[in-house]
Amino acid sequence: MGLERAARVLSRVGVLVVAAPVVALAEGGPSIEARPMLGAMHTHNVAGLAVILGLILFATILSLVYLRERVGWMRKERVFQDELAQLRGAHDRAEMLLHSERQVLVSWAGRGEPSIVGDASFAQDLRDLRHQEAWSPDARGSRHLLTFGTWLTPQDAQLLEAAVATLRERGTGFRMNLRSLAGRFIEAQGQAVGGRALLRLRETTEERRELIELRHRLDEAKRGFAALAGLLDALPQPVWHRTPDGALAFVNNAYAAAVEAPNREAALSHGLELLDRGAREQIARQPRRHGLAPQPLRLSAVVAGARRTLDVSESTLETGRVGIAVDVSELESVRADLQRQMDANVRTLDQLPTAVAMFDARQRLIFHNAAYQRLWDLDPAFLEGRPLDGEILDRLRAARKLPEQADFRSWKADVLAAYRAVEPTDTPWYLPDGRTLRVVADPNPQGGLTYLYHDVSESMKLASRYDALMKEQAETLEALKEPVAVFGADGRLTVANRAFAVTWRLDPATLAGKPHVDAVIAACRTMTPDQSPWAGIRQSITGLSETRSGHACRLDINDGTVLDCSSQPLPLGATLLTFIDVTASANVERALTEKNDALERASQLRDTFVHHVSYELRSPLTNIIGFTQLLGDETVGALNERQREYSEHIMRSSAALLVIINDILDLASIDAGSLELQRETIDVRSTVEAAARGIEDRLAESDIGLDLDVPEDIGSVFADGKRVRQILFNLLSNAVGFSEPGQQVRVEARREGTALRLTVIDRGRGIAPEVIDRVFDRFESNTLGTKHRGVGLGLSIVRSFVELHGGRVEIHSAPGAGTRVTCLFPVETPPDNGGLAEAAE
Repeated sequence: MGLERAARVLSRVGVLVVAAPVVALAEGGPSIEARPMLGAMHTHNVAGLAVILGLILFATILSLVYLRERVGWMRKERVFQDELAQLRGAHDRAEMLLHSERQVLVSWAGRGEPSIVGDASFAQDLRDLRHQEAWSPDARGSRHLLTFGTWLTPQDAQLLEAAVATLRERGTGFRMNLRSLAGRFIEAQGQAVGGRALLRLRETTEERRELIELRHRLDEAKRGFAALAGLLDALPQPVWHRTPDGALAFVNNAYAAAVEAPNREAALSHGLELLDRGAREQIARQPRRHGLAPQPLRLSAVVAGARRTLDVSESTLETGRVGIAVDVSELESVRADLQRQMDANVRTLDQLPTAVAMFDARQRLIFHNAAYQRLWDLDPAFLEGRPLDGEILDRLRAARKLPEQADFRSWKADVLAAYRAVEPTDTPWYLPDGRTLRVVADPNPQGGLTYLYHDVSESMKLASRYDALMKEQAETLEALKEPVAVFGADGRLTVANRAFAVTWRLDPATLAGKPHVDAVIAACRTMTPDQSPWAGIRQSITGLSETRSGHACRLDINDGTVLDCSSQPLPLGATLLTFIDVTASANVERALTEKNDALERASQLRDTFVHHVSYELRSPLTNIIGFTQLLGDETVGALNERQREYSEHIMRSSAALLVIINDILDLASIDAGSLELQRETIDVRSTVEAAARGIEDRLAESDIGLDLDVPEDIGSVFADGKRVRQILFNLLSNAVGFSEPGQQVRVEARREGTALRLTVIDRGRGIAPEVIDRVFDRFESNTLGTKHRGVGLGLSIVRSFVELHGGRVEIHSAPGAGTRVTCLFPVETPPDNGGLAEAAE
């Protein structure tokens, strides 16, 4: 516009310049002064000159205007180029930012077609593999992208379509997390920007996975912190945590109870301190040794209103300090009582007639009583100097008070070797003055040795006289034809004649070893079919009743011999046992016995027991258990600690009694032939796991592990599930009872041809060979030396139930090697299907 205007101005100026001379000539010619100059010019020349001058002037002005405008346009062009470069850089940064993630931006302007920025095949990888097809970044790919149902789950596709429609119509923004058909996570965000509807789709699978992992770690940390807090609250000792500036940050319930706060929050809010300022400063001054636990400080503090002695330990952490206080008041009291007891023991030992001398680990004398000084007649000043054991032996040898030895050095080394022994040694010393000493050297657990010197000279003389009398008595009894045996007050056989050994077929060497009455009865009862009289015989020999009386019974021997047994009490707790052969009279008496009536009465009593004991015993016991549970649940009122303990004892005792009653009822039902199996198809693995759950409490209480080796494909069997569980429960109870803490009980289940094998294995003390044949007998309980207690019915019931199923029981055991009990069940076919193979499948 400026250039055109300048051209018009220049044309007008040129016309004026050319026309000016012409107009002047037309108006009157040149002036008098100009006439000489223009005299020779023609009119045409004047006009041409004027035109040339005008054109020159026009061209000059036009050139100047052009140069000025060109400078302005070049300046604007440089500005536009800078802006274009900035826009291109912004565009590149936007493209880079957009493509840094798997995302797509879709925008709508009114009702027009959408504009897609990003990879149009964004949703291709999110589609289900069954619906994969090639996408192209053209309009068809855009349609696939906006057809949410092709790559989103149906529910999420409907939600996104509804949200997009609301965004385009009303401009309502949204933000949601979606799930694709391929299982990935998509974040969809919609908003209105500059009159356009904008949809942003971004894949967040990795972020979601990281978020889930972080949440999982956070949950684990929370659970660990809660468990730690619960553990600290369960501790009876006060525990606390202080910040670096010394303020309380955490205390447990025991701390709150110690400072008499209603709860730990109140203790923290009020800053209640268990220790006074001086004690805290003393703890702070305690040197910290890197890598080592701090030494506890014994301090005094008021705990729950009472003055107590505490062992306080504090450790320094990055977050402050943690501490614990252990109440040792009772320990100090016990220590004082122990010192008083030791002083009393010293006074007691001084009153004993037995000489006692104690030596420390360096073999120096640290204590002796008055009897020791009197026995060896040693100088008290020498004994107070704490001499060595070897020095005392040398002085006694010089005084000729020790037994005469050909090689005293070797004998002395043997005596001093007791310091390195583990078990006590008992050695007789025959002194030159005729006395006999029984010297017991007992090693101390902390090192050293304790000597006990017993003067047994009189005892040996009495023993010699006693032996003479016993020999005379034995020769008298040997002359008798009737079997005779004498048992001492300790229940051991003291005298038995030859007739006794011959009648009961006993080894004379065994009788010479003075066996216990239980061993004698165990050897004799194998020859008698009726075992009941032996209990009375044993009671008459080992009974502790105040009024001892005689006992008489009759014994039938396997060879038909009948013996009348009589036991008579003797002085000093001894018992005389005599046997008389009454076979002839017994045969006549046996012929007249109404055997059938006895059998009928026994059968009637058994049937009556089976029918009535269930109500007479189980009903009251059930009431006891019910009311005990009601008391234990504190439904009728709160119980104190002792009442709660008594109720738990009642529950355990009642449950044990109920198990015994059920076992007796089962055995009675088996004997009466009234027990029938309720067979059904049962899953072996579930049955084993159910039996294991029933004994979980005893496993936890005894600290015994349980290993179930049951294959997944073990299948099913046709049996009585309740009885099979009862079999496994009894075997597991028996295995747990005979196992030590830390051991493991193993249950194995295997199919072997047409049989199912269930095995229970323990690593307990095992069963002796002489006992293993009787473990399945009723009321045969060999629990000596173990914590297991029972009436001896568990294994008997196991064998009865297995045999009712048509199987058998095998047991293998050895002392110290554990026990292995195996139950073999025949695989039977259920009556309603083709076989167990189908059930197993």
